[in-house]
Amino acid sequence: MLDRLVDKLLGLPRAEGPKPVVTRDLAVPMPDGVTLLADRWAPAGTTSAPVVLIRTPYGRAGLLGRLFGETFSRHGLQTVIQSTRGSFGSGGEFRPFHLEREDGVATAEWLRAQPWCDGNLATAGASYLGHTQWALGPYLDPPLAAMCLGVTASEFVSTFYPGGVLAADNMVSWSAMIGRQEERFAALPNPLQKRRTRRAMSFLPLAGADVAAIGKPVRFLQDVTAHFVPDDDYWAMADHSAEVAKLDVPVSMVTGWYDLFIGSQLRDFRILAEAGKAPRLTIGPWAHGEPASMGPMLRDQLGFLRAHLLGDRTQLQRSPVRLFLQGADTWLDFESWPPPSTATASHLRPIGGLGEEVADDARPTAFTYDPADPTPSVGGPLLMGETKQRDNQEVEARPDVLVFTGEPLPADVDVIGEVSATVHVRTELGHADVFVRLCDVDGGGVSRNVTDGILRLRPGFPAADADGVVTAEVVLDPTAYRFRRGHRLRVQVAGGAFPRFARNHGTDEPVTSAVAGKANRFEIFHDSGRPSKVTLPVFTG
Repeated sequence: MLDRLVDKLLGLPRAEGPKPVVTRDLAVPMPDGVTLLADRWAPAGTTSAPVVLIRTPYGRAGLLGRLFGETFSRHGLQTVIQSTRGSFGSGGEFRPFHLEREDGVATAEWLRAQPWCDGNLATAGASYLGHTQWALGPYLDPPLAAMCLGVTASEFVSTFYPGGVLAADNMVSWSAMIGRQEERFAALPNPLQKRRTRRAMSFLPLAGADVAAIGKPVRFLQDVTAHFVPDDDYWAMADHSAEVAKLDVPVSMVTGWYDLFIGSQLRDFRILAEAGKAPRLTIGPWAHGEPASMGPMLRDQLGFLRAHLLGDRTQLQRSPVRLFLQGADTWLDFESWPPPSTATASHLRPIGGLGEEVADDARPTAFTYDPADPTPSVGGPLLMGETKQRDNQEVEARPDVLVFTGEPLPADVDVIGEVSATVHVRTELGHADVFVRLCDVDGGGVSRNVTDGILRLRPGFPAADADGVVTAEVVLDPTAYRFRRGHRLRVQVAGGAFPRFARNHGTDEPVTSAVAGKANRFEIFHDSGRPSKVTLPVFTG
């Protein structure tokens, strides 16, 4: 009865037959002598069959075991869920992103040597479970039969430091979670711990936020703050992006418009598609780990795996790209990402205007960013907390946020694709961040964020002109959004968005030790010689 309910809630076809057979705590030896533990879920009567491998730091039991192990096996897929090094019974130290390639390859070779595996392997999972797939897929010979990549990317470094800025909210949240995930009752809701973690994001120096959040150090936060410097190659072992174009494995991807990996994952998709690998992609109106995304993701992965492991190809009859158009509440199918569009510039104009025309001789607009009272963040692609779209009016009323608003739209405008901004800026200190956000303002004046991006400036990067003005090219997250007739486009420009991004102290002191900061005056230029703008991919199909 419970299995039928799970299938119904996930939108899966009803699975018939006996319960799967579960073998707990399989000992998988690693080359360095460490033993990793795994659970095997097999359809009843399995002798030798393909295996779906899922490698996770979050434990093999509970919801993950039921959603992946039990559900996949009830639908005919033999599944092995392994705890990564140093987590939930597996030996060694849990150092996120370390040794996943070595451990993954060793695990795959061990599986292929088992009598109950016919040699065919595929992988599945989401987020870090996607990282463990990228750490294995490009390096295995013979190759995997399929990879199912949910809300993940071939490299995580750009998510640790988007635009060169430490993603403080996400890094502290995840560090606090993994730092206590094996404690008793850690899986239960804990409002007190949630508030403590959020307060810890303001702790200075930021490297001490782990102790402030959970009372003990977390190695990952120490790593991610210590190596937050330009050109640091510490995370090279976690970057598999150079292997994407060479990957010879069928790939299916699922992500959401408010997922923290959206930009990197769509870059992976484009590289695969341009290399002729024919990946497929689904993008929904979801944030990272949102419950509403679980059914679509599991359906996608189950159908793709059954096609490539069991020969059931009924779920392959669809367009390569399926995406949800926000604001229109509809799904669209395309042959490629991004779909054809017209690059349309909206220029920042004097006195807070926004439009296609450039002002001839407008004076720059100024504001001051103070790290002692950092510009707050609202919504967006967060790992935890209040994510997705939120009312931005309170933030927009602050003196350290510039707001540029267009006229009411005479017709619906569909923006589908990659969004960017060019901001000509002069700062007093040279060390600064430029945060740009695109919003949708409805008829009642409520301003809701659609997409945004940030770029860290430092002396010499980008190079300044003779007047000390730099051209900041800010990459915003891709989107698919319908701005309704009568609504207005709005662009925010600020010196930060805290605690989503670590505050900029205005100095070259490293984040591991920075405590004091300096107020920083910004001048944003928007004249014909320095036309600051956002560039939108307007879809007309």
